[in-house]
Amino acid sequence: MNDPAAPSPLSASRRNRRVGLIAGAGAVAMLGAAYAAVPLYAAFCKATGFAGTTQVARLAPAARGARTLTVSFDANVAPGLGWTFEPETEKVALRTGATTTVFFRVHNREPRESAAVAVFNVTPEVSGAWFDKISCFCFSEQRLGPNETAELPVVFFLDPRLEKDHTMDAVDAITLSYTLFAKDDLKDAKPVALAPPSPSAPPRL
Repeated sequence: MNDPAAPSPLSASRRNRRVGLIAGAGAVAMLGAAYAAVPLYAAFCKATGFAGTTQVARLAPAARGARTLTVSFDANVAPGLGWTFEPETEKVALRTGATTTVFFRVHNREPRESAAVAVFNVTPEVSGAWFDKISCFCFSEQRLGPNETAELPVVFFLDPRLEKDHTMDAVDAITLSYTLFAKDDLKDAKPVALAPPSPSAPPRL
C-alpha cells in the first residue's frame, strides 16, 4: 500500500529539475556579476585611489594648502617595446593645491613606427586619492615613428584636502611611476603595486 504522504517519483523529478534550474541561474548570475564588477572596480579605484590609482581633475584648486611634499618620478619600459623612457626631472617639491608640469622623454629605437600605452600608479598608495592629473600622456596611446623622440607632459597637483587625511600625516614623499607597454601587450599590464586606500579619502566620481 502506497503512503499518501510520500512524494511521487514525478514530483521528486520536477523538484530536482527546479533545483537544478535555480542553481544554474545562480551560476549565470554570478558570472554576469563578475563581468559587471570589472568596470565597477575601475570606477572604485578612480574614486578612492585604491591600488595607487590617481585622480583626474578638470581644474586646479582655487586655493593652496600649507604642506609641501616631494614628488619623485619613475619610468619603466616593459619587455617587447623598443623605446627608451625617462623623466626629464627627477623630483619636484610641490605645495598642496599648486599645479606643476613635468615632462618625460621617449625615443623609439626601432626602425618602424610603434605605439605604446602607459600604466601608472603612485606610492605610497594612500596618496592616490589626493594625486590629481589635469593632463597626462597616459590618457591615450602614444605613437612614434622610426627613431623619433618626443616629450610627453604631465600636469598635476596634490589636493589640499589631503591635509585633513590623517593617514597622510606621515607621508612627505610620493613617487609617480609609469611603465610603457607595447599597445598589443597591454592585456598583460599590471599596476605597480596594490594596497588598500586611505579610509579618509572621499569618493570623487
